[in-house]
Amino acid sequence: MNGTVSADPRHKTGGNPLSLSIYDVSVPVLTRGLNILSTYLDKAEAHTKEKGIDPSVIIHARLFPDMLPLSGQIQRASDTSKAAMGRLTGVEMPSFPDTEQTFGELKERLAKTVTFLQSVDRKAFEGSEERKVEMKFGSDPVVLSGATFALSFMIPNFFFHVTTAHDILRHNGVPIGKRDYLGPFDKV
Repeated sequence: MNGTVSADPRHKTGGNPLSLSIYDVSVPVLTRGLNILSTYLDKAEAHTKEKGIDPSVIIHARLFPDMLPLSGQIQRASDTSKAAMGRLTGVEMPSFPDTEQTFGELKERLAKTVTFLQSVDRKAFEGSEERKVEMKFGSDPVVLSGATFALSFMIPNFFFHVTTAHDILRHNGVPIGKRDYLGPFDKV
C-alpha cells in the first residue's frame, strides 16, 4: 500500500504512523472553517449594502428549492461542529435554536460555536479514535469508530455545508472565490 492514501488513521506511510490526533483533525479544522464562514458573512453583508440588496434575500437564498438556505447551511455547519465534540469526547454540547435572521445573528452563532470548540480540552480526545459513535440514517443505526466518524463523516459533512454556503453566496453575486474558501494560511 505504499503511496496510497487510506482513511484508516493507522495507515502507515514510509514506515511511520500518521501522527495527527483526532483533536488535530477536528477542532482546528472546524474552527478554521467556521471563521471562513464568518468572513463570508462580512463580505455578503458588505455586498448587500453596496448593491442595495435586502439582506434577507441573501440570508434566505437557496441553490434549489429543496435545499437549505444560507442561514440553514451556517446552522448545520455549527451543529456538525458541536455534535462532533459530543460524539468524539462525550462533552455536553450547547443547543442553539435555529432562529438567526440577520448576518449579525449568524456571525454570533459562529462565534459561540468557535468558543465552544476551543473550550474542549485536548485531553478529552484521548482514546476518541476508538470511541464508538452511533448515528442514525433514517431508521438504520450505524456505529463507527471515532476515527472513521471524524474522517468519513464529520469532515465531509462539515465542508458540504461550507461549500454550499460558498456556492449560494457566489450564485447571488457576492465577490468571493477559491482563495476566500481556502482562507489564510499559517506560514512556516
